[in-house]
Amino acid sequence: MRSYGQYCPIARGAEIFAERWTPVIIRNLHLGCGSFGEILEGAPGLSRTLLSQRLKQLERLGIVASAPKSDGRGRHYELTPAGRDLFKVCGALGEWGARWLEIAPEHLDPFVALWSMCNALRRDRLPDRRVVVRFDFTGPRGPERYWLLIEHAETEICRTYPGVDEDLYVTAEAEAFVKWHAGRLPWAEATRDGLIRLHGPSGLVRAFPTWNAKSAFAHVRPAPRPPAGAAA
Repeated sequence: MRSYGQYCPIARGAEIFAERWTPVIIRNLHLGCGSFGEILEGAPGLSRTLLSQRLKQLERLGIVASAPKSDGRGRHYELTPAGRDLFKVCGALGEWGARWLEIAPEHLDPFVALWSMCNALRRDRLPDRRVVVRFDFTGPRGPERYWLLIEHAETEICRTYPGVDEDLYVTAEAEAFVKWHAGRLPWAEATRDGLIRLHGPSGLVRAFPTWNAKSAFAHVRPAPRPPAGAAA
């Protein structure tokens, strides 16, 4: 970790927080990702080697704590009081990003939105039986397909066919699904315009949008943008 060589708390804090992937790792731990695999799943593009390095670094700094799992397989990770305090910086950064930054094509990863949705599902509204939902996404990244398994209020995302019949089919444009979860696109508008389509029993079709608690920053209203070419 390179140092700015300054006593300023902003500079010293940035030495830790501004390391690539560190804010995402802290976010995932805050969301309850306790295992190495869970943290990695919510950070597409992060290598296992770099995640291992970052976790060791954050442990040395007293931001993350770990302990062997009870079954002896791997370790369980969690934020320390210092780490929970540092997440407030993540929250402030997220609010700034939601207010001032637009969602660009390179941000339209439907898996990340689906993963985020699963971490914010309203457990009390989920079906009391096993439900399998298939998602077919279209967009600039090409077609993508995932399955969401829901059972006993627990969820799992599968990249390959899970071997059980689907109960509900969701076909969506990646941009629409991302923006719906981010709170930028109303469900009624997305379905009215055919950007998100559901097929299955009417009860599940009606219930599906109520499961989504949306992004933690869905309440943040984007700042008005000046017209293209206008002076700032």
